[in-house]
Amino acid sequence: MSNFAPPARYDLPWKNALTHAFRDFMTFFFADLAGQIDWSKRPRFRDKELAGINFGDAPHGVVADKLVEVSLRNGGVQWVLIHIEVQAQHDAALARRVLDYNYRIFKEYGQPVASLVLLADDDPRWRPQAFHNKVLGTVMGISFVTAKLLDYAGRTDTLLASHNPFALVTLAHLRTQQAHRDPDELYAAKWQLTKLLYQHGWRKQRIIMLFNVINWMMALPASHQRRYWQAVLHMEKERNMKLLNPLEQMFLDDGLKKGLKQGLEQGLERGLMQGLEQGLERGRREGAALVLERLLTQRFGPLPQTARKKLAKASLEQIGAWSDALAEAQSLKQVFV
Repeated sequence: MSNFAPPARYDLPWKNALTHAFRDFMTFFFADLAGQIDWSKRPRFRDKELAGINFGDAPHGVVADKLVEVSLRNGGVQWVLIHIEVQAQHDAALARRVLDYNYRIFKEYGQPVASLVLLADDDPRWRPQAFHNKVLGTVMGISFVTAKLLDYAGRTDTLLASHNPFALVTLAHLRTQQAHRDPDELYAAKWQLTKLLYQHGWRKQRIIMLFNVINWMMALPASHQRRYWQAVLHMEKERNMKLLNPLEQMFLDDGLKKGLKQGLEQGLERGLMQGLEQGLERGRREGAALVLERLLTQRFGPLPQTARKKLAKASLEQIGAWSDALAEAQSLKQVFV
């Protein structure tokens, strides 16, 4: 069995947190800019349109890429666009890419575009904020606003006391980095943050969103994840609140049993412990996909081939996200958004 936790999964947690609490994100990381936005007019996410503007595959280290339409308090323009990137790794091409994105979005909409970057990497010296070319009296380029996640590393007490949900998201990201994939250290941090979910009196929807952020981002080996889920089940009973989604509740026991059997079979050929861990993971994913397919069919009728293919290829985290979306979805399209 590997002595390391799986690689951190930053993409879905950050995307979901940004969508759920965009105003809190702006207030936490870009407070001066947040004060200029007219929050009486609901922000409009334009991510699908952004997908048609960008470069295809996600650039190196990008874990979240959002385009949001907002109105400003001064009323100088009807609306503006904010393009947000969460960058988890050092990327020498970042500043140039920000310029490219900014120009493409401006060209598409003909409206002012603000580019904001959250630097979530582990290099304290890397702080790009501009890209400029100057030749023969011509200047072309961009200056943009950044926030550095590492700047919060020494503010643990402040983060723990903050009512802003992105304080907890920040802690989850930093603790994941600091654990360096040590499963015991990561488990301890993950469980500590999970227990903190109830201290601020957040509404149920926010608690579940933050639970998913913690659970998805802080990826644990199968044995530690089983231990974590059992602890969560116990806490659910104490708090009288369901944190695990219906899929996780339904396939937790059966999936683990199936995974154990598959893992033992693989272990005969590839090494018992390695096969066990892989089997557990596959058993959970396959069990989750089957349960979600059944729930979707009951709700919306027979699934099209494209939906079944998505389920077959999806990761466990993606299946969990779709399961969470199912509760409020009015159509199959809203589940797979």
